[in-house]
Amino acid sequence: MSFKDSIERLKKGMNLAPMESGMNPENERTIPYQSAFSNFADFPEYKDFTTMQWYYENQKYTKNQFLKHIGSSDATVDLEGRKLINYSSYNYLALACDERVKNAAIRAVETFGASTGAGRSITGEIDLHQEFENTVCDVLGTEDAVVSVGGYSTNAFTIGYLCRPQDLIIYDELIHNSAIVGCKMTSSKRLSFPHNDYETLDRLLAQNRNKHERVLILAEGVYSMDGDIPDVPRLIEIKKRHKALLMVDEAHSMGVIGPNGLGVVDYFGLNASDIDILYGSMSKAFGTCGGYVAGPKPLIAILKNYAPGVLLYGAAPTPANTAAGLESLRIMRAEPERARRVQANAAYFIEKAREAGLNTYNSRDSGVVPIITRDSEVALWLSIQLFDLGICSFPMLFPIVPRDKSRLRFFLNTNHTKEQIDYTIKCLSDCLAKAPKSKGIM
Repeated sequence: MSFKDSIERLKKGMNLAPMESGMNPENERTIPYQSAFSNFADFPEYKDFTTMQWYYENQKYTKNQFLKHIGSSDATVDLEGRKLINYSSYNYLALACDERVKNAAIRAVETFGASTGAGRSITGEIDLHQEFENTVCDVLGTEDAVVSVGGYSTNAFTIGYLCRPQDLIIYDELIHNSAIVGCKMTSSKRLSFPHNDYETLDRLLAQNRNKHERVLILAEGVYSMDGDIPDVPRLIEIKKRHKALLMVDEAHSMGVIGPNGLGVVDYFGLNASDIDILYGSMSKAFGTCGGYVAGPKPLIAILKNYAPGVLLYGAAPTPANTAAGLESLRIMRAEPERARRVQANAAYFIEKAREAGLNTYNSRDSGVVPIITRDSEVALWLSIQLFDLGICSFPMLFPIVPRDKSRLRFFLNTNHTKEQIDYTIKCLSDCLAKAPKSKGIM
């Protein structure tokens, strides 16, 4: 409203309050009310969920969802009184149930309590945190490291803090959801490249590098759905040529791949300094919870002192989780045969599966093996049949994977036996031979 209009209204004895508060009926914006805006039951996500639940129930596909397991989840698992061969745990090295790891956690609780009582930058720091970080550096050959409370959050918040509006993030299309969420936290330009397509990555960098300041390339050490390993030396060559940063997610590679089971640095015989950021999740081979980032000292100083969610503004890793992770790391280093058994079991699984005509897709040298069904309904049906036969393997369906790449995912464990694998392949082959035709619902 202009000054002249205000004077005119005052002359007429009109109250200016409605105009000043935005309540003038002439200008008030009408809020378009629909229950879908304020009632969770009408949110489209919940409608999708209830539709899927209805389908599951009608097809009797619900009996292996959210079952409580008793005891540890290892190569076998006791699910509500049924002992099954277990391919749905990423406790690759069986360290979650190792007595040394459990006792380390117990001692830490007895010494420090169930919590450190604060964030690490206040009074939540304990010697176990620094000991874990020092050991990670020693194992990987990095200058420094920081351990954080959650694996998913560590990945997301590291990316989310380091990248700014003037930066570019370029990532493999199969990168984990935690990395995608981290990308969305930023205002950076984001580009994806086809899985393991280094020519396209190179071309995208050539076209876009000079338009941005920091450029971050994201890849995984082992892709969690396909079980394949990227050409990390090629990624290093590309990132050096384009003066970019490379971050490798080692959630499923650390503890599993390489002659000593110590991740991509071990697998390719690299210098850790050639990879700018090594991220690891402690919920996989470590058998506990948490996450870490390892790399140059300046990077870790930045994350420790400035990055929300990595160390600042969050709880410290618990004494139990940190102690368990530290003990697991020591065992990984001292007992590389654990990782070698995972690798041998996965190789045997793939060999027998392919002999039986099953599609293991791109899996190699890791602990992750998919069996592709190409149909969501078949994947669900197959999972239930295997459950009835004493085998636990869960289906991966759209939107987690493309519709034509629906699958069962098998995590191989250091304690799986050839007899268990042979039985599993036979059951898979027999069941798929009589699989019903898809109704095209999913």
